[in-house]
Amino acid sequence: MITPDWERRMAGAWASFDELDEARFLRLVEDLTGELAPDDPVGLFERAGSLDAVGRTGPAVPLYRRALAAGLTGSRRRQAVIQLASSLRELGEAAESVALLTAEMAAGSDELDDAVKAVLALALADAGRAREAVGIAVGALSAHLPRYQRSMATYARLLLEPDPAADPEADVHS
Repeated sequence: MITPDWERRMAGAWASFDELDEARFLRLVEDLTGELAPDDPVGLFERAGSLDAVGRTGPAVPLYRRALAAGLTGSRRRQAVIQLASSLRELGEAAESVALLTAEMAAGSDELDDAVKAVLALALADAGRAREAVGIAVGALSAHLPRYQRSMATYARLLLEPDPAADPEADVHS
């Protein structure tokens, strides 16, 4: 059962990531998630995240999928989508990553919006859609600039529109 104490201990495990070797960190997360039911979505998510954090992306993907299918909710659900999409991108599945993140952008808005956009920009670049990738990245960045917000947001919007130069059928003189 997930309790405030369990959450505190899991947060402590993640806080110790840089001080522990890979095996100790993974064991710590495994021990904590072992206190939960084997199909608990939070446990599946935390295990996936720990594997991903140490570079074991392949084994993390099915755990992210299981966590989401098991009904992961709240901020962890959105984190799982972001992390799954990032892992898929790293494994050469950019199109699936783009699809997941595009749906996630339409699903709502919270403090993780820029993370969604950052990973989407990477996935778009890997999918050969560099113009869109730059548009997404500049758009996300524009909200954080002390100046030039409006112009950067406009440039981002223009980058996300179809590129007439890329379409030989387009009449660039009209």
